Formats: sequence, C-alpha cells, structure tokens
Amino acid sequence: MSAPSKTMAELAADYGLSPAEYQVVLDRLGREPNQVELGVFSVMWSEHCSYKSSKIHLGKFPTTGERVICGPGENAGVIDIDDGDACIFKMESHNHPSYIEPYQGAATGVGGIMRDVFTMGARPVALLNALRFGEPGHEKTRRLVSGVVSGIGGYGNCVGVPTVAGETNFHAGYNGNILVNAMCVGLARADSIFYSAAPAAGHSVVYFGSKTGRDGIHGATMASAEFDEDSDEKRPTVQVGDPFAEKLLIEATLELMASGAVAAIQDMGAAGLTSSSVEMAGKGGVGIELNMDAVPQRETGMSAYEMMLSESQERMLAVLKPGREEDGRRIFEKWGLDAAVIGVTTDTGHLVLKHHGELVCDVPLAPLFDDAPLYDRPWVQPDLHPRLAPADVPAPDSWPDAVLNVLTCPDMASKRWIWEQYDRHVMADTLQDSSTGADAGVVRVHGTDKGLAVTSDCTPRYVQNDPYEGGKQCVAEAWRNLTAVGSRPIAITDNLNFGNPQRPEIMGQIVRAIDGMAEACRELSFPVVSGNVSLYNETNGAAIPPTPTVGAVGLLPNYDVTVGFGAMAEGDALVLIGETVGELGASIYLREVLGREDGAPPPVDLQLEKKTGDFVRGLIEAGELTCVHDLSDGGLIAAAADMALASDCGVELDATSETHAHIFLFGEDQARYLVAVPDAAALIEQAQSAGLHASVVGRATGTDFASGELFRIPMAHLREMHEAWMPAYMEGRA
Repeated sequence: MSAPSKTMAELAADYGLSPAEYQVVLDRLGREPNQVELGVFSVMWSEHCSYKSSKIHLGKFPTTGERVICGPGENAGVIDIDDGDACIFKMESHNHPSYIEPYQGAATGVGGIMRDVFTMGARPVALLNALRFGEPGHEKTRRLVSGVVSGIGGYGNCVGVPTVAGETNFHAGYNGNILVNAMCVGLARADSIFYSAAPAAGHSVVYFGSKTGRDGIHGATMASAEFDEDSDEKRPTVQVGDPFAEKLLIEATLELMASGAVAAIQDMGAAGLTSSSVEMAGKGGVGIELNMDAVPQRETGMSAYEMMLSESQERMLAVLKPGREEDGRRIFEKWGLDAAVIGVTTDTGHLVLKHHGELVCDVPLAPLFDDAPLYDRPWVQPDLHPRLAPADVPAPDSWPDAVLNVLTCPDMASKRWIWEQYDRHVMADTLQDSSTGADAGVVRVHGTDKGLAVTSDCTPRYVQNDPYEGGKQCVAEAWRNLTAVGSRPIAITDNLNFGNPQRPEIMGQIVRAIDGMAEACRELSFPVVSGNVSLYNETNGAAIPPTPTVGAVGLLPNYDVTVGFGAMAEGDALVLIGETVGELGASIYLREVLGREDGAPPPVDLQLEKKTGDFVRGLIEAGELTCVHDLSDGGLIAAAADMALASDCGVELDATSETHAHIFLFGEDQARYLVAVPDAAALIEQAQSAGLHASVVGRATGTDFASGELFRIPMAHLREMHEAWMPAYMEGRA
C-alpha cells in the first residue's frame, strides 16, 4: 500500500472526520492510524452509519409492543403476524447516489433494502418507494425521474418482487437533492429469524455473493456530506447493481439458513465489508480477523483499503457454525456464487486485517461499534406559520379551473407512467396495488387467509410549516391508509430526510418532527421497529424540505375482507365520516390555485384519529363498507375524484355556496374518511352513536364530476386531464 501524499490529519478531513473526531481516534489508538485504519474509522463514524446527530432523539420513539419481535438495532424490524408467521420490513434512503447516477442509485437502493430483509431470514414479498423530485421545469428533473423509475423497475422486476405502492412528489426544494426512499417487506417463520451478532470466538467468517470491485468506495462518507457544484465528480462512489446476482443471493442465503449452518449473518451495505464485519463482531462482543488476500476480487491490484471500503453490491458476510463450511461451499457452488472463508472470530475485541502477509489494520472494535461520537447538537424552534382563518383564503376566480388545477397538478396527477413500469403482480399474491384504487398495497401471506397492507406517507409541506404537527400527520396518515383497506395497523419504519444537522434551524426541524412522530406512534400504538436517517440533503447551503417518510405495515386476518375506493356504484350516497372545519393552510389548493405555501398545516387530534379509524375498520371487518377512501392531499374534492375515476362513475357533490364551498371541498382536515354506501341513514346513525360526525356530501350519478352550479366536468375530460400530465411531461410536451 503506497503512503498517502497528505498527512493523516489532512486525510481525515477529506474522509469527513472533524479535527475533534480525529483527535479522538488518536486518543483511542494511542498512536496515529494508517490509511486503512483511518478509512475504517471514517465510514463507521460517518453520519450515515453512526447516526451521531440524531441518535439521542431517536430514543424518543416507542419501539416495543405486543407484536414486536425485534425493534431497531438489527438489519430490519420484525413483527408477529400470528400463526407462527413474522413480517420483516425496513425503509432506507439512496438519495445522494440517485442524484448523481439516477439509474444505478435507485436500483442499488432497491437491492440494498431487500438484502436488509432477507439477511434476517425473510423472503421479500413486496417493495414500495417514496420519491421526491425537483420542480418539473428544472433542467435535471426529467432525466432524474426517468433514471430513477427505470432503476427501480429494472432491479425489482428482474429479481421478481412486486412493487405494490409508493408516492411521488415534485417541488423546487428538491432541485438540488432528490429523495429516493425504498422499502421492502418480507415473510419468515417467527422461530427462524437470523441476527447479526457473532456468538463466540473460533467461528469461520465466510464471504459470499459477487466479487468486490472499486465501485462505491466511500459511499457512506459521500452520503454524509452536502453537495456542491462538483457533486458530479462523485460518480465513482455510486455502486453498480446486478439484480440477477441478487436473485441468486436470495435463494442461496435462504437455503444456507435452512441448512442450519448459520450462526450470524450480515449483508454488506453502507461501508461494505467494514460495517458488516465490525457490526457482527461488535454486537457479539468478540474480535474478528480477516485475510484480505482471500476476498473475491473482480479487479487486480486492489488494496486492503479499497476492499474494506468498497460498496460493491450483492455481497453477504456470514459466521458459520463450527464444521459447517462444507455445507456453505456446496450451497454457494449450486447457486453459482463466489465464496470464500476470509477470516475467523477471535477473543481479542479487535478488528485485525492482514494483506500480502502484512498487518494492515489493528484497531479495537469498541470505539468503532458502540463508542462513536454522539452529538446533542444545538437547535432552535422552527419558525411556525399562523393558522389561516377561512377569511384568509379566497374562493377561486374560476371553479372549473381550480378543480382541474388541483386534480391534475404534478403531485396529484396520475402516476400511471411510473407504476406501469413496475411488475406489480409477480409472485401472484398481490391483491391491491397502485392500479387498483386503494389507499395501501395489499399482498397475501402465501398459503394462508391472511394479508399484509403496506403504505408509505409524508406531507413535506406540512412538516416545512410546522415540523411537530407535520411529524404527527405523516404517522397518522400511514395509520389511516392501512385502516382504509381494512387492516389493523401494527408498526412503522421511517426514513428521516433532512438537511445539515449542524445548522440549528435544521436540527430544530429534526427534533420537532421526531417529537411529533413519537407522540403519534404512542397514541396510535404504532411502534417504530426499524428506520434510516438521511441528513446533509442540501446543495450549496439550500436544504430540502424536511421529509420524514413513514413506511407502515398492517395485518388483514382475512384477505377477502379488504376494500379499496373503486367499488362505488350508481346511486350510492357519499358519506363523509369526520368533521370538516376547512383547514387550508399548507394545502394543495393554496399552492396550486392561489400560488401560496403559507399557513399552519391541519392540526392532528390523535385520539379522534384513533376513534374514527377504529370505527371505520370495524365496519369494514363487519362487511358493511366496500368503498372507503381516506382524505388527505386535496381534501374532499380529491378523494371524491379518486373514487369517481377508480369506479368509472360520475359524482355530484353537495357544495352549492361559492362563499364557503372552497373550504368544504378543498380543506385538508385530518381524521376523515369518505365512503360510498347504498343506505346513508343507517351509517350516519351508527357514527352518531359512536360519537362521530357523519354527513352525506354527494352521490354517485351520471357521467360528470360536478357540484351544483359551481362546476361540471365530464368524467371523460377529467380522466384525460388526470392521466395526461405525466406522459406529456416525460415526452417533453408539458
């Protein structure tokens, strides 16, 4: 290994370590590190791997519950779904790589999140994604959308796991940093969960999967820094994915687990071989010694530094039980994977690396694994927007134009162009997906009567204007979406996307959003079982809108008892369950019709949220509701339009007064559901008996989407406009 031209202190700065952090390295080692050791410290202490700016606040989340088998701290969260079955799921970001190289960045994000799930013994059964792009007119946006969507579809489709749900937003705040959050849900037996802690010294450490190359070196460090005008030069830190190798890796890993040979296992994700070896040994309280000569390599002349920091994809590290090496070799050979025994667990408590007969790294694991820097960064209360009274928000000049502006804007227009590129039905267990008209994806638990409902949610404009209420709302909306398909919400994973935490105003967003999310999780009995923090999402000092995305899972005891919003029939009454005050702060109407983004977001009454949701779910489970939609972006008019389009049926809404109709139609009050029923009177009586407000707000009839004399839009025209924006935009016509 050639000596670096810079001093170690200068190199430490290049690797993202502050002078104070480098001094800690010197103190812990009692000497100056070499380049390999410095690289190991830099990635393990990066924001991406250590959560050093957020960890003290993440402790506010409730992480236990009667169905929680494994909470945060492992590769993914694990929940009990009855009958000895378990669901394993997690969401992670691949934001920085996707901005630099959208196809591979998004593709490897999908591959990485799947490995987190099958590393614990689960077969992946569903994928979701949450995508945030810059304004459509920005010079990079169309290319980024094309690359990211192609990458997600190309990887997921080839591996053979359905992509069943997601969300896509556009806003100028993401011009310099897009967000690509990927979620994977898997199934396993509850008594066959695999963990990463190495159990004892003297066990073989086995590498298997694809060979190691030079792609992705210092990817974790890159993901822990801001962008600037030179960000395109970071392309070498973006990994290259191979979905066909991932498919082989899934099957080999699950077969290896079934053989009983595995003592501990960890995928090679961020920081590659460094993080996987350090975490396995650190969690187990043992040491680990690796022979770098034995690492399968696809490039010649690789240094130990390059091998340890490479983030080449489709790789796993396992600690095998004594004497089971031959079982591993047979399985890896069967599936055509590269594999090698590259080391052994020890009793030294150190990470020891040897290369070409030389000792190139010898560092204690404790500072790397559980003694990384931990910051209580200064923060300030975010500036809050005042609540907008109804008089503060005028009615539109043109009602038809206002309705179409809301329903066909980039955020609200059909995303068919996107989801048609995803295989949504591979594995033949998908019941609800992006095409079926439902608030959550639903997949069967194969071979049973059960189903899983899955969703991802966040409303960044709410969080921007009030991080606390916005944090509450993203959890509440996820809970509501699961409820709206008839499932029982169980737990969430999260992906906290923010700017630079060293800026007190950004840290204030992080703290208050977590406070709101934690309160909602407690009140809704909706614990956090896994997650990811993605910080430094900013370019030249301009941060993204705060975007704490929530991924959630619910259980359907009988998948035949699930509903969507596409079953409305001619003559049905539309009943709104929940009360409308007319909250228009930070609303789609305010932004798309009036060109404003001010105002406090709608407040979230968590007790009312739970009461209303439990009532609606009870009716679904009793078979009394077959068409249900929650209200969120765009309010009543958006929910009614969704139902009309999905059911291919016209709707006549009851707003007749121009003075207050925009409050009624566009208000984004929370804890509300729109249902279509033949008999409204019985439902309203049940709601009132439960202490809830319910009222008829329209009916399914004719071939127009209309409300009295305010507007009347032929359904054919609404459908054409709703479907047209995305294809026209991607073809350069919009």
